[in-house]
Order: sequence, then structure tokens, then C-alpha cells
Amino acid sequence: MAQKVTVALEDDLDGSPADETMRFAFEGAEYEIDLSTKNASKFRKQLAPFVEHARRTSRGVGRPARTAASRQRSGEIRAWAKQHGIAVSDRGRIPARVAEQYQTATRGR
Repeated sequence: MAQKVTVALEDDLDGSPADETMRFAFEGAEYEIDLSTKNASKFRKQLAPFVEHARRTSRGVGRPARTAASRQRSGEIRAWAKQHGIAVSDRGRIPARVAEQYQTATRGR
């Protein structure tokens, strides 16, 4: 048996049929909103003066997710540093000089 599924977007502002989904970011959060052509045009016009004076960024919004491997490596660096009397916090960014010392000391293992 065949099925036909139809998805109808509804304008999130006024409930009319939506023509597009707009994506945007503000203060570190990403959003999407379904809008009709009329409301999408209003949205663009309202943002235009700000966009004209803004700078584009090369990176996405927010921080990239940490991988299990990067967490494990951070743990190894912290343990190595403590064993060698190097002060390093239990959380947060590991200073570059400590990471470099670790790499130099463990190279070839």
C-alpha cells in the first residue's frame, strides 16, 4: 500500500500558510521560524539596517561539541601535569604551555 504524506507549513506569526523556514541566530542561540512571503519580507526589512552594519563571522554560533577523545586527552594532560608538579585547574582550558610540555614529554610513546 502506498502513502502520500503532505507537510504544510504554518506561519508562526499569524497562522497563514508559510512559504519558507527562516533560520537566524541571536545572542548565541539559533532559531528557525516558518513565515509567509509577506512576513518573511517584513523580517528581512526590519533586520536590514543591522545586517548592513554587522560583520560576518567565519564560525558557527556556539561552541563545537567536545569529543570523548578530546576529554580523555585533557584528562591525560591534567594527570601528567599534576604528577610533574605543574599547577593546572581541574576544569576549563588547559594552558597552551602545559599542553606543549605534555606533547614534548610524551612524544614517541
